[in-house]
Amino acid sequence: MKLTVVGCSGSFPSAESACSSYLVEADGFRLLLDMGNGALGELQRHCGLYDLDAIFLSHLHADHCIDMCAYFVARYYRHEGGRCAPLPVFGPEGTEHRLTTAYADTPSASSMSEVFDFHTVKPSTFEIGPFTVHTERVAHPVEAYAIRIEHGGRSLTYSGDTGVTPVLDELARDTDLFLCEAAFTHGKESIPDLHLNGREAGETATRAGARRLVLTHIPPWTDPQVNLTDARAVYAGPAELAVSGRTYEI
Repeated sequence: MKLTVVGCSGSFPSAESACSSYLVEADGFRLLLDMGNGALGELQRHCGLYDLDAIFLSHLHADHCIDMCAYFVARYYRHEGGRCAPLPVFGPEGTEHRLTTAYADTPSASSMSEVFDFHTVKPSTFEIGPFTVHTERVAHPVEAYAIRIEHGGRSLTYSGDTGVTPVLDELARDTDLFLCEAAFTHGKESIPDLHLNGREAGETATRAGARRLVLTHIPPWTDPQVNLTDARAVYAGPAELAVSGRTYEI
């Protein structure tokens, strides 16, 4: 598998990065995890606008899904070759309604489904293209899912947005790359069931036995080096910060 960080900023885009969006590729199949603010523009540096094969939305906060509205425009009003065929989109219950409401003036209440084939995510195991995926609900104020993606004996686990939860420990068990949010700073913010800090991300990776940790979803007002130092203090494996445009072979 190949992972490309399309965007990794939390809450809103930074000067260096769009919000959460990650491209996973294998066997010519392209799966996008989340499409937050600014992600659609950055995605075109790594993938053709119409070359995605599926999209997974971890939850429906704007910094993880709002560029789906712009992508709707690109797919619905495409002129060359006509309107795009429906693209599989996996998201929490109410995803279609959320995106339709956000766009506000779609031609009709069903227009989104003309270019997106919506599938409701629940805790389960299923196939997306060549990938076997496992999804689990995590600790966040809205319905939110972490995802584990397996292919060719290798695995990638993406936390989405979450507070500390044993569910994530198990989902990331022995994973090859753990893409984990670390929005909070240890000793500064402490709000249960919302976000992890760098130390908590490191502790989760340690409990899970993850082989590599990549911290993501760090908002512009947070010092990422502090979070990385905190993670490394409790996690002995290789740990680094997600950077827009960086790629990983898994």
